[in-house]
Amino acid sequence: MLKSRRSLVALLAAVLVAATGCGGGASGGAQSPAGDDGAAHHDALPQQFKDSGVIRFAGDSHPPYRIVGKDGTTVTGLDHDLQQALGKVLGVRTEMTVVPGLPAALSGMLSGRYDAFNGPVKDTAEREKQFDAVVWMVTRTAYLIPKSGSSGVEASDDLCGKKVAAVSGSIVQDQIVRLTDWCVKKSKPPVEFIGLADTNGTILAAKSGRADAAGMTESAAIDALAAAKDDFTYVTQTDEQGAGVDKLAMLLPKSSGLGPVVHKAFQELFANGEYDRIMKQYGLENVKVAKPEINTAAG
Repeated sequence: MLKSRRSLVALLAAVLVAATGCGGGASGGAQSPAGDDGAAHHDALPQQFKDSGVIRFAGDSHPPYRIVGKDGTTVTGLDHDLQQALGKVLGVRTEMTVVPGLPAALSGMLSGRYDAFNGPVKDTAEREKQFDAVVWMVTRTAYLIPKSGSSGVEASDDLCGKKVAAVSGSIVQDQIVRLTDWCVKKSKPPVEFIGLADTNGTILAAKSGRADAAGMTESAAIDALAAAKDDFTYVTQTDEQGAGVDKLAMLLPKSSGLGPVVHKAFQELFANGEYDRIMKQYGLENVKVAKPEINTAAG
């Protein structure tokens, strides 16, 4: 009898856990389950997140960070894995809703529809006026060049006077401005920028001949080459052309109070090796940082 009672209790516990893991969220959002080892970090969360048990991320299509499935809602990739890891540390679920691009993510966070956006987006003093920025990687800009095209681009110098597609409002747009300044100083024609909503759109623009190249983070270019190595080559922007190394951040509205707590959760992922594991899985060791930082641009 005692054995049967114990079995019944175990069965009921399993059903409750399953029901919790299948809890709803934003319509169309990709979800991750809550973890069981985030008690300390969970206690530090603002009350609204303790009550809801979920952090809502916005995300556009940007491989390898966010790979959107054919259904338009299922999301895999680095962001999915990183957000799951953060959710486990914080003891909450994470959801991701696919949005058209950076402007939609920023406005959505400010209106309260989403709680965070993982970028990759540049940490700037202007953005830090409204958002906490948790820096977790760096980047360099690369340009995908169609092998079948006749643009004659063999180095970043050759992009002067060319049409380059990139995501509007992204860090790459800033990089193209710097490249254009370099071109003008060298008495070469400026780069013609074509702003599009997401990385897939920029790749299609280059492939169709609408653009001579598609600008993106180097990690995104590496991922694109892995999928279509026979279609593209890529070149990288030089330090002389203003590339440098930019800090990329996760943005969270300051009004939510979530930023400092997520920063602490990132520190946990660095300490327990999960950050290193995820970055290695996606071949991004060369853009890792030694530690996560918060709001570095305004200081």
